[in-house]
Amino acid sequence: MAAALPPSFWPILLGILGAVFGSVIATLAIRWPEGRSIAIGRSACDGCGRTLRVTELVPLLSFVALRGRCGSCGARIALAHVVTELLGAAIGIVAGLVAPGFNGVAGAVCGWLLLALGAIDLAAFWLPDRLTLTLAVAALVGGLGGAGPGMTDRLIGGAGGFATLWLVATLYRQVRGRTGLGGGDPKLFGAIGLWLGWRALPVVLLIASLAGLAVVLAMAVAGRRPTATDRLPLGTLLAGAAFLCWALSA
Repeated sequence: MAAALPPSFWPILLGILGAVFGSVIATLAIRWPEGRSIAIGRSACDGCGRTLRVTELVPLLSFVALRGRCGSCGARIALAHVVTELLGAAIGIVAGLVAPGFNGVAGAVCGWLLLALGAIDLAAFWLPDRLTLTLAVAALVGGLGGAGPGMTDRLIGGAGGFATLWLVATLYRQVRGRTGLGGGDPKLFGAIGLWLGWRALPVVLLIASLAGLAVVLAMAVAGRRPTATDRLPLGTLLAGAAFLCWALSA
């Protein structure tokens, strides 16, 4: 069935789904770190608590129609919502363009899970084990379904990715006497290895490191001098680098 569908179908479908999932991910990234319920249900305004109507829940379009504010209390809708919806849609569109069919669907699913992990890490410096495990399972399902790379490369990548950052974190803690990497970072890197295979891991780490350096330089240019205690959400950087690597190699 997938083979009979025109290639243009996939970016449209996955882009729409991505905007919807992006809306869910934005809510997840706000609620979960605060300990609030993440059960799927009707959304409410963060300002007045009013339950939102269906017409106010259309990804991207509702934000534009409401001019970024609640229709009742006038409270600003968090920009994180529309940004995450845009990123979710972009992930779907890119996946549909570079790999129409099953490979694109598998890539989009992993991309959306990475978006959720990256958003939560950016908001709270936290990588929930449940989401990381879900990414690992999705990666293995994709491999079993025939998406590249092969299962051997994936399994080596999973073990190697976890071991690499676990070793870095352990050595840093012994040498510096404090924690340098969160416990979720090695698990995420292992899950990325299960998705992309071991050969992609050095490139992912390089891109993430360069992105982190760019952030530090931007802080310095803006007049905020970085200190030794400043933290960067490595999970967010790894997530973005991983999807970029997949898109370029798909």
